[in-house]
Amino acid sequence: MLFNSFEFIFVFLPITIFGFYGLGSFGLRQAAIIWLVLASFVFYGYWNYGSIILIISSMIFNYRMGIFLGNKYQNNPVKSYSLWVYHLFLYLGIAVNLAILGYYKYANFLIDNFNVFTGAELNLKNIILPLGISFFTFQKIAYLVDSYNGKTRNYSFLDYCLFVIFFPQLIAGPIVHHWEIVPQFANQKIIKFSYENFALGWTIFSLGLFKKVIIADGVSAYSTPIFVAAASGTELDSFEAWRGVLAYTFQLYFDFSGYSDMAIGISRIFGITLPINFDSPYKANSIIDFWRRWHITLSRFLKDYLYIPLGGNRKGETRRYLNLLITMLLGGLWHGASWTFVIWGGLHGCYLIINHLHISLKKYLSWHNNKQSILEILFYRILTFLSVVIAWVFFRSESLDGAIIILQSMMKFNFSSFFHNNLSNLTSNIVFYGFWLPFLLLIVWFAPNTQQILMQYKPTLSSDDSKISHAFLWKPNLLWATSLGLISFIAISKVLEAKASEFLYFQF
Repeated sequence: MLFNSFEFIFVFLPITIFGFYGLGSFGLRQAAIIWLVLASFVFYGYWNYGSIILIISSMIFNYRMGIFLGNKYQNNPVKSYSLWVYHLFLYLGIAVNLAILGYYKYANFLIDNFNVFTGAELNLKNIILPLGISFFTFQKIAYLVDSYNGKTRNYSFLDYCLFVIFFPQLIAGPIVHHWEIVPQFANQKIIKFSYENFALGWTIFSLGLFKKVIIADGVSAYSTPIFVAAASGTELDSFEAWRGVLAYTFQLYFDFSGYSDMAIGISRIFGITLPINFDSPYKANSIIDFWRRWHITLSRFLKDYLYIPLGGNRKGETRRYLNLLITMLLGGLWHGASWTFVIWGGLHGCYLIINHLHISLKKYLSWHNNKQSILEILFYRILTFLSVVIAWVFFRSESLDGAIIILQSMMKFNFSSFFHNNLSNLTSNIVFYGFWLPFLLLIVWFAPNTQQILMQYKPTLSSDDSKISHAFLWKPNLLWATSLGLISFIAISKVLEAKASEFLYFQF
């Protein structure tokens, strides 16, 4: 079930809200939580009910494993074992989770590559990838590590279930920690309907829905045909190639930004505040800054549970750069079982290394305290943006050959090809480069984001200290109500007239 579908907006969400707050009005907190858990299972099982067995089995295993690991800190001689036993079970728990993820997501990839290198003809049946498995696997691994480190409490199985299965963030994040969300479930206030939470939640949801169905889906028409053509070996001119890559750059941005807003908005309707996951990443002035803004909770997980355990920056500069590269290569592979994702991750790993070397050079030359001029900031922002754009070519391409075709076409710089094309191509160039490109650049580089607009009401767990004009701050007044009503009307009209399209991050 998609957030941008008729079934979700007009059937599932209203029933879930009425059921949750209906039970809450009688003070039945546990019944309300059970209702939300069951609704989340319905939401997840809507695609494939067979996946419910997998996620329930996984939840039971990880919950019991978490309790066992947490016993390391209990002064109970019956439950106390040698430290190596807990260490062994921690690795066992992580291995089981990774094995499940590896089978569903990477088995065919490994077999295909084995066949290429050995000439064998091994074949696995078509494995259906359970939606959201990459996201909830990381959440459960983090829970086990935190249990081992004594950071978890004696959560009930019901609260743990909701932590894993909570439908707004189940499929594509944000990747939440237990300490961020489980204590909120215990708050008796969440079962009491709040007009403020509903208004904030619906505002954020509406903005996200608009981003998805109007902007992301609208600009996809300029992206998809180009990558499909490249995958088939079709030669492209430079304006076609750049149009396709830039269109995908914005499509992915607004698709993921829209999903993040919708997840945060839906959660807020139920009185739950999620962590920020998307913070205007194309405003970044460096690749380091980009990864502080793009998929923030994934970056946090990779840093805390991969980069730092590898040694982080504690073992010298060479080891630090190697750890960065390994982290980003695995981060790329996490996104998909394809060499294009590995290359994308490797590119960003190299970008980060270059960024850190640049910082070290500035410190060596004593330039790091110099205040940057507007021109410098603009230069670094454009350089960062173009670096990200180039990497997206591999991220989106269906094959290495397709990516190479697009990159070669981008390098042709045949400016006359803008006009020397058929009428359809010329029209696409004029509309995209004349309207879409300047409009979208203006938004992603200069406009305040959703969190900034609503900063007075703390829409996410993380605070935003940036300053924006008072005129852009959301207020419960007639002007904002009218504007949000119009945005909702336009977005829902699009939902009613067109088949809902999947969010791009669902495939990861």
